[in-house]
Amino acid sequence: MKIIYLLMGGCCILPVTQINAAMDQSGQSILPFLENGNYTEFGLVVVDPSVTGKVRNREDLVSDSHNLNLGDVANSFHFYNFALKVKLNEKINFGILYDQPFGANLTYPLKSNNSFSENEISKEGTSVKVETQNLSFLIGVSPFNNFQLYGGPVYQEVKANISLRGNAHTDAFNGYNANFKRNSEVGWLAGLSYQVPEIALKAALTYRSKIKYDIEVDENIFEKPMDFLSENKAKLETPQSINIDFQTGITNNTLLYSNLRWVNWKKFETRPPQFGALSEILTSVVTDGNYTKGFKLDSYQKDQYSATVGLGYQLNEKLGFFSEASIDSGTGNPTSSLGPINDSKAIGLGFKYNPAPNYFIAGGFKYYWFGNTTTQDGTYYLPIEGVKSVAEQADFIGNSAISYALKMGYQF
Repeated sequence: MKIIYLLMGGCCILPVTQINAAMDQSGQSILPFLENGNYTEFGLVVVDPSVTGKVRNREDLVSDSHNLNLGDVANSFHFYNFALKVKLNEKINFGILYDQPFGANLTYPLKSNNSFSENEISKEGTSVKVETQNLSFLIGVSPFNNFQLYGGPVYQEVKANISLRGNAHTDAFNGYNANFKRNSEVGWLAGLSYQVPEIALKAALTYRSKIKYDIEVDENIFEKPMDFLSENKAKLETPQSINIDFQTGITNNTLLYSNLRWVNWKKFETRPPQFGALSEILTSVVTDGNYTKGFKLDSYQKDQYSATVGLGYQLNEKLGFFSEASIDSGTGNPTSSLGPINDSKAIGLGFKYNPAPNYFIAGGFKYYWFGNTTTQDGTYYLPIEGVKSVAEQADFIGNSAISYALKMGYQF
């Protein structure tokens, strides 16, 4: 299986770069830490989505019934990852992994229907931008041959900006802005790996903890501060996850690899304090005091599951190719208007070029087909009779995306 080793460093060049309502983008791979000897790599992923929809033709949503198109709402974006693994001795390894695990970049363009855009005061559309960064510090210990236990702290930063515009958000929230100021917290990861070099086999099970925040939020409506409460911090929780990675040589020049991933989005929710207070007032008025608990700015109802299976083929000592297919469950339908993407299917192709045995350049692309979805506002799941049909606002059908990846790796 000697020639198959040239493929192994490039197997995650086509990462789990999902663009879904749950914001999962990097896949949080642990594979660089399983490389032989001392190793470092750098990667870049660029994603170009096409996400368009049509608003429901209702008087409360549409100012111009002749124009129901919402335009392309998803912006192109990119993210980076970096890894360093050092073999301290025969039993102990040290590693640093940097990635940008969760993110969102969404802007509804200005449209005459005014459903998700406001054309008079701000002249802006509803928008969401979420950015995160992770630094994972790992120590791996091999108690006996082929097995390794690893774990360590994870430093994470998060910041976000959300703006609500248009008829879909009612007069009360049209013009609402929430600036979640940059904050950092610490979580942890732990895992177990098993390797058999003779057959190029690697298997790993990795758990990452949830990370909780009390994050300061600046809330206003058309730049006028909201002062329903003195509180200015929101509780936020990035989700726990489990990754199962597996790869093995099946012939002297062919590699099989796979990844299974679970992300616990079901417990994720966003409800800034001023938003929550105003929502409580609105639900109390609408229901004549029968329901007073308000609603969330955003939340997910189901956990996300994804699976990837791929094959690598080593053409010669310098050049190899990859192909893979993946599916993603998304987080349920209907979806939030702040993330109008449901499940997905994808295929990818890639290459790996070794100018010398100890370093490589790899690249590839992946094409996604998104499942059809209906979007809803935060009132959809309230225990109020008839609220579901009113909360459903738009339909997103036949959307897609393409991602491009480039990675360089070096063993020293």
